Amino acid sequence: MSFTEVLAIFGGFTVVFHLLKLAWKCWCGFRQFVWSELWHVDLRTYGQWAVVTGATSGIGKAYASELARRGLDVVLVSRSDDKLQMIAKEIDQYGRKTRTIQVDFTDGQSIYPAIAEELQGLEIGILVNNVGMAYSDHFAYFLEIPDAEQKITQVVNCNMLSVPQMTRLVLPGMVERGTGLIINISSEAGVHPQPLLSLYSATKIFVTYFSQCLHAEYKSKGIIVQCVAPFMVSTNMTKNVSVNCFVKSSSRFASEALNTVGHSSYTSGCLSHALQAMALAILLPDWFRMSPFFIRKLRNVAEDSKHDIRVFNEKEKLGEKEE
Repeated sequence: MSFTEVLAIFGGFTVVFHLLKLAWKCWCGFRQFVWSELWHVDLRTYGQWAVVTGATSGIGKAYASELARRGLDVVLVSRSDDKLQMIAKEIDQYGRKTRTIQVDFTDGQSIYPAIAEELQGLEIGILVNNVGMAYSDHFAYFLEIPDAEQKITQVVNCNMLSVPQMTRLVLPGMVERGTGLIINISSEAGVHPQPLLSLYSATKIFVTYFSQCLHAEYKSKGIIVQCVAPFMVSTNMTKNVSVNCFVKSSSRFASEALNTVGHSSYTSGCLSHALQAMALAILLPDWFRMSPFFIRKLRNVAEDSKHDIRVFNEKEKLGEKEE
């Protein structure tokens, strides 16, 4: 056999391998985002109660409402008692029970004994670890974090510590019953290293890795641990950006993301975000993302954004004075 023939055979195997890989990805995408719209897992089979952290706005509020709509009683966990009571009243329309727990996840370890006491005796089938925070409303260098000493601790406590600690509280009951679902909300900002969002990006990759490892450890015991890594969703954290074909409303995102349960343990949450993730991986490789040129461009975007916000605020103040 000549060298040319060997290369041809090797090339043929390589092409077949990549075609099979592409076919598998297409099937997974179809199952996750198309088939899931037709066949939903009955979330009530996991247990009576769902616990949602950061439940008073954005994705957390949307998950809580959607879980109640699908027949679960909901424990709402957040820091504002007034907002908790308001969301609980909204959920009343679904005829489900609610409980509220007022805690501030930035306080760290001290809050979890009180949460454990409130959850005692409940059949918790689903946990949504959603609570999270950013440290700046624009792209910023690490040393530009406002009130850095306090803010760093708060971000780590809220975005990272909350996930394993809440998991520790509910997982034993799930293992005992042999069923349960834990949904951890990560972010596309944690899929790849993101300069000028360094701390936020790092906390989100922690959520992703913790979810994947925990799923591997406990799937044989009937526990599903799903990591959800969305792109832009219109929430307070994203300044309620306008909804379009790229940006999802929180309610629509939660509905589509919950449909993927049982079809995928790692998901962007919806087809639009999955396609954006694929495009970004191709068009914006890590070496370019980490380059000084790209960082400068992000910095310019941040400066322009801050200028626009200042102008908008000044116009709003002028409008108030004229009225």
